[in-house]
Amino acid sequence: MAGSETAPETVSRQPPRLTHEELLKAQAETLERPRRSYGIAARFLFVLLDTVYGKPRTLSKFKVLELVARVPYQTWEQVAYIAVTHMHRRAGMARRIHDWIKQVRAQQDNELWHLLIIEELISRSGRTQSQIKFFWVPQVIAFAYYQLSLLLFVVHPEWSYRLNADFEDHAEHEYMTMVAENPAWESTPFESSFADDYGQFASLADLFRQIGHDERVHKEESEAQMREPRFR
Repeated sequence: MAGSETAPETVSRQPPRLTHEELLKAQAETLERPRRSYGIAARFLFVLLDTVYGKPRTLSKFKVLELVARVPYQTWEQVAYIAVTHMHRRAGMARRIHDWIKQVRAQQDNELWHLLIIEELISRSGRTQSQIKFFWVPQVIAFAYYQLSLLLFVVHPEWSYRLNADFEDHAEHEYMTMVAENPAWESTPFESSFADDYGQFASLADLFRQIGHDERVHKEESEAQMREPRFR
């Protein structure tokens, strides 16, 4: 009977905000932990980014990372809305999909704050950026990544989650390493028009540690979804 299906509630939330001590511990854990064994698609993407933007960890390069990072969540959200169109008569299934949409939107919004904060920091620094290299090329990469994420999800959802877990693991390690490479950030105050939305931090070092930890949370969420794909 339609409407008789029930589903556990999915909590939509942002990653937890950590204290300074917790952020230091999280950074140490990341730097001590080996990276995931990345798949071919992820390795190709990382090589491409290093080739186009260089291996040094710069804010401009991380802006591109964040532009790309939101793509899988956008893909899954669109797929979910299409699924609701087909499943709306099955109330329990529709509810599960809706709860999953809320979770995906929370992840996507979290990545958006990363992007906006980094863009703000770059703008305040006064450094110039090539329109082609830092606007048009990322758009092309993001479009291709969207199509790949969509294809993988349609063929086998676990593959799409695995690719995202690889990407988020890479981002987690890169952020924590960037903090270690910039000791001056420990005494650089974090000031942002987005602080009330994302969080208040005593320093840029803690800001980027938090972002790195966010990426860890996203990675773990994708790893969990690999074991239990949605829409079943």
